[in-house]
Amino acid sequence: MTGLLSLFRRLEGPQTVGRGPAFWGMFAVVLMGALAYPLFSDGYTVGNTVYFFVWVFIALSLCLIWGYGGSLSFGQTAFFGIAGYSYGILTINFGSAYGFTLVALVIAVAISALFAVLLGYFMFFGRIAGVFLGIVTLAVTLMLERFMAQTAGPEWHIGSARLNGFNGMSAMPPLTIPWPGEPIVLFADVGLYYFVLGVLVLVYLGLRILMNSSFGNVIVAIRENPERAEMLGYDVRKYQLITFVIGAALAGLSGVLYTVWGQYITPSSMGMTAAALPLIWVAVGGRSDLTSTLIGTLMVLAVFQALTIYGSQYALVFMGVLLVLTVLIAPNGLVLGAMNWLGRVTGRVTQRAG
Repeated sequence: MTGLLSLFRRLEGPQTVGRGPAFWGMFAVVLMGALAYPLFSDGYTVGNTVYFFVWVFIALSLCLIWGYGGSLSFGQTAFFGIAGYSYGILTINFGSAYGFTLVALVIAVAISALFAVLLGYFMFFGRIAGVFLGIVTLAVTLMLERFMAQTAGPEWHIGSARLNGFNGMSAMPPLTIPWPGEPIVLFADVGLYYFVLGVLVLVYLGLRILMNSSFGNVIVAIRENPERAEMLGYDVRKYQLITFVIGAALAGLSGVLYTVWGQYITPSSMGMTAAALPLIWVAVGGRSDLTSTLIGTLMVLAVFQALTIYGSQYALVFMGVLLVLTVLIAPNGLVLGAMNWLGRVTGRVTQRAG
């Protein structure tokens, strides 16, 4: 019981914005609205909302690595693609019976995390930092994208799963949950919506607990002054590697859920544009806070999709302009800046009322 209470207390802390009854009351209202949303919408719109949720995981992964850890990584889409392809290969070869798709999800995320262990070990224990870390992760991402794009021939297959080059892999089964009588198949509609929403809430709350723990405090200390943290006896490389691996696992989860949602995965998901977009979402939201990243990602994705539908030639231009304006006007993030301002105004009103 004491341990459980300690976890709940870590939902609030110096590393995350939002605390007290007002914040958690708003969180409960938003969550109830999200739970009720499918009751007032059609299946297509609900499925499209799942698409938004899927990308939040990769944004949170970059928030963890870059915002809290201070390591700019262009490799999140590499982990995204590795996990997505792994899920496709596993499920095409072994099917979806007996809940194997859930097992494949876990294995695919583990594969992306293992790749991060290998890559991160050579980077962090090789003392690669700063802009060079971004260059290395970008190079790895683009190499993977180029490699997968040239696997179009029939010889490029793993068991029954053909890689299909730039056309991508498709026809993998959706998530299937074993159930007495008949399994529950989670297509891109209400069923998958509730599954992804539940995972998103758990990941968000889990990351708040993690960042307000001693581990999170050390990560932020390393970001602020790695030499001082090392002098205090912390193995900076170990903490950076662990953070990198957790972020890779979250990006891998995003890749698997994207593959489940669309039942396909292509090399373009690891391209230059795909690697740059999460940086914009996180920068606009506020890279040093989980809640700001979550809100900012959903807002920017909604605007980006609208622009893609009604003016696709301007969508990426708008993203670039938005990033530049954010850096110039609110370098800590537009959403985070608005939340901090709202907190100050609320505090002043409370003081006057008292």
